[in-house]
Amino acid sequence: MSVFSGMSRPMKAAGVVLIGVAIIAAVIGGVSALSGDGSNEAGPSGTPSSPGTSTGSQPPSGTTSTPPKTTTSPSSPTPPSTTSPAPGQPTPGQPGQPGDQQTSNKWVTVRVFNNSTIKGLADRAAEDFRGSGWNVNEVSNYSQGVIPTTTAFYRPGTDEEAAAKQLAQEFGIKAEPRFPGIESATPGVIVIVTKEYESGHKGS
Repeated sequence: MSVFSGMSRPMKAAGVVLIGVAIIAAVIGGVSALSGDGSNEAGPSGTPSSPGTSTGSQPPSGTTSTPPKTTTSPSSPTPPSTTSPAPGQPTPGQPGQPGDQQTSNKWVTVRVFNNSTIKGLADRAAEDFRGSGWNVNEVSNYSQGVIPTTTAFYRPGTDEEAAAKQLAQEFGIKAEPRFPGIESATPGVIVIVTKEYESGHKGS
């Protein structure tokens, strides 16, 4: 038995129309439910996007690039030069070198006296000493006694001692402390030359 039985033709037509409208409405509602209206779209991470929130490209977490560290080793300081002087050469800045000591002794005053009968022997000896750089400031005669051999006399414990020994070594004569007759004489090395100086010294 049809639901439209007993209804008039106009009523049947109206019922059919209503049913059709209901079916169409149901179909439209189903389609709308399936497709959605786009107002609740999900972002890349599955979280709904809020208005005004940019979902543009952001760097993925954990991928921030860090510039590589450049390790520079500190430059090692240049060691000071350790060049040694050539063998036999004095090291600069070291006092007391033999050559310096010998030169320094020559500032000591030297006085030359002739104790021979050879005229001008003291002058010749003085010229020899001066030619070697010695500081000769007096030339005279010694007549207070006889000296056995040419000798450079000095006061012990003074600069005269080193100077007299150096001069004696340089010219092949003797070096001795002052004897009583000249102990109180003017300071300086006193060289008393005798006759053997003329024949025995190359500078004569």
